[in-house]
Amino acid sequence: MKQTLGMMLIAILSATSAFAQQTSWSQHATVESVQVRQDFPDPAQLAEGTIAGKVAEGMLKAEIENVLRTQQAAWNRHDLDAFMSGYWNSPDLTFFSDAKETSGWQATLDRYKAAYASPGHEMGKLEFSDLRIEMLGPEAAFVRGAWHLTMSDGKIPHGRFTLIFRKFPEGWKIIHDHTSAAKD
Repeated sequence: MKQTLGMMLIAILSATSAFAQQTSWSQHATVESVQVRQDFPDPAQLAEGTIAGKVAEGMLKAEIENVLRTQQAAWNRHDLDAFMSGYWNSPDLTFFSDAKETSGWQATLDRYKAAYASPGHEMGKLEFSDLRIEMLGPEAAFVRGAWHLTMSDGKIPHGRFTLIFRKFPEGWKIIHDHTSAAKD
């Protein structure tokens, strides 16, 4: 994550002069001799394929990955309420797993509690990997990845997921989750 953010910072700094030549800088802030635009345009307004457009897309992808890493950390603290903050708190949230559909944020939380936080169950240690984030627009993304749980008895349930993210005023939220477990 730190390496990804460092590479993004380098890309941003490299793109600064090219971006400044393409746009008017209405507000400037100087931070250790680096100019930072205060009114960075919406990524939808940037031409696809330009350096500035690629930087903006990279920033959006980093925001989405941060939601997933925050969820992973919450899960590993056994904090399902914080884990669920990555989901859209709406009755229209959809969650597909084991050929079953769960509709709504509360029903999804209840499903997680029954499967992982009830007597006789454990949450284990969660790890997300193989994340592939594809921007569908400035306010929507398609995410694919893998999940692994490490349980205290040494078992490692795992599987794949596809997520649809939507950007809301309060940030990126999962509006649809389709998770499957491997049948080993």
